[in-house]
Amino acid sequence: MVMEPAGFLSNPQTRETNTYQSENPADMAGMQNEARREFRAFRDMLVEKGVIMTTALGQAVCPDDIFCNNWVSTHAGGKMILYPMLAENRRTERRPELMDMLRQSYEILLDLSAHEQEGRFLESTGSLAMDRINGRIYCALSARTDRGLAEKAARALGYEIVFFDTRNHAGKPVYHTDVMMFIGTGYAGICADCIVPEQRKQVIDTLAKTHDVILLSMDQMRHFCGNALEVRGHQDAKMLVMSAQAHRALEADQKKIILSHVQEIVSSDLSTIEIYGGGSARCMLLELH
Repeated sequence: MVMEPAGFLSNPQTRETNTYQSENPADMAGMQNEARREFRAFRDMLVEKGVIMTTALGQAVCPDDIFCNNWVSTHAGGKMILYPMLAENRRTERRPELMDMLRQSYEILLDLSAHEQEGRFLESTGSLAMDRINGRIYCALSARTDRGLAEKAARALGYEIVFFDTRNHAGKPVYHTDVMMFIGTGYAGICADCIVPEQRKQVIDTLAKTHDVILLSMDQMRHFCGNALEVRGHQDAKMLVMSAQAHRALEADQKKIILSHVQEIVSSDLSTIEIYGGGSARCMLLELH
């Protein structure tokens, strides 16, 4: 599922934890029109590639609902988990009509959303990088990712969980795990340099047991190379989706490893969304399992 933005802007309530956001420009209408254009081109590219897409329309009062993977996750067997969001103006993304739509296919396995009132947060697959094949979650702790809530989600799913701490170029925790790593079928990309040194080897060694590991640099993380998602298209062909900026930042040997596992890397220009929203391609995709 993707969410067409109606009121996209640089959310002041998330800017403290998301160092990838820029201040809003003077021409807000022009920026919002460009964000909608980028969104539509991105969605249409995936449809043309054969990805089954559901499009919903965002709300003008929700500046970040284009990043629709942060309040819910869906799972095999018709289950879903609801999550608590840090920014108050993001909590209205759990709209009744969207919940009604999802309930037609999924029942709630776990609802963690009430923990917002305790100041505890966990933002779905932004916080939890899920290796669904091997039943393992990778989780970078931050203001948006509470350890105890992550453990509850992992228990509900029957998954193991690997926790670690990070520091980005500004010396702050990376706000979401899906900014610094992606997990595909038999391959994964991760910015090991942002993991604190004493935890780095354990995380990489664990990931390498099941995946060909592509090490991303701090600069590549800033270009959203970690914010990618494997999808299926025509004839069940596997593809890795990322932004045009991220695709350009990959090295030839990194692309070679990826292309040994997928048919192609597909990308689209998301520069306006990245600059002002501080998120990229993976953040815009809610997997419907």
